[in-house]
Amino acid sequence: MSEADDRVLPSALRATLAWTSGAATDTGLLRERNEDRYWIDAARGIYLVVDGVGGQAAGEVAAQTAVEAIRESLAGEGDVENRVRRAITLANNRIWDLAEARAELSGMACVLTLALVEDDCVTIGHVGDSRLYLIWHGAIRKLTSDHSPVGEVEDAGELSEAEAMRHPRRNEVYREVGSRQHGDGDADFIEVRQCRLRPDAALLLCSDGLTDQLTAEQVREIAEQYAGDAVAVARSLVDAANDAGGRDNITALFVAGPEFRSVGGVTRPRWTTTRTRLPARLLSSRMAFLAYGLLLGMLLWAALRTRGIIP
Repeated sequence: MSEADDRVLPSALRATLAWTSGAATDTGLLRERNEDRYWIDAARGIYLVVDGVGGQAAGEVAAQTAVEAIRESLAGEGDVENRVRRAITLANNRIWDLAEARAELSGMACVLTLALVEDDCVTIGHVGDSRLYLIWHGAIRKLTSDHSPVGEVEDAGELSEAEAMRHPRRNEVYREVGSRQHGDGDADFIEVRQCRLRPDAALLLCSDGLTDQLTAEQVREIAEQYAGDAVAVARSLVDAANDAGGRDNITALFVAGPEFRSVGGVTRPRWTTTRTRLPARLLSSRMAFLAYGLLLGMLLWAALRTRGIIP
């Protein structure tokens, strides 16, 4: 894109292009096919991860259908939250209609997480147990809820992360895209959230094949190795999940703000004062010198007062 082209871009689009994104996906070590899909439209700040529901028929068809429907729907205009709801609802009903029309696809469904970044805000549309994390200032925060029995208990603090990862029902979900027809405004279907997005933050969208193998802290540590290559971070996350067992398909989609840096590369904030710690031997010598000077001063004051020089 030339400089002339950049000058005519809307400010929101120029801001979006400053974000760097990349993704990686893998079948894992135990599955025969990859039912995960992802889609990136960096120019419009659109990021999507879809996971064909395991154990269902034709999960990969459901996932690909969702990607195509959402891509088609988001080409329109309108309020961002309404666009997200319409897009996911279209994906849902298209999957349902396809499964109804073809017996071999009966029962197919998927879960998904969709993020739209505009200026300093991210709008998230979410159904199921894929996830979106915010990574900022050395911390990681899950912005989506797990629509699953185990995830719900974990989110409530009644199960630790480690216990949830080991739970035999961890892959069960109670919200899916495509398992029945929905309307745009149906309650308890699409979770939509919005939050501020700072330029020194990063996002991670991922399937549960990643988070069933890696803790949030492990994810953060890998993400903070970012050195300008978002694809490398995504690939490192997938590789780490495979190294940890790779029991499911794994997808990681990493989005870094223009000021996001690894922890090791972050300088101190301008308002932080840096204090120099003196060596213990030098500190001890200075204290002795000050004590000696104070003693001499007191003796001098006493002598002058005795001679009447000072009252």
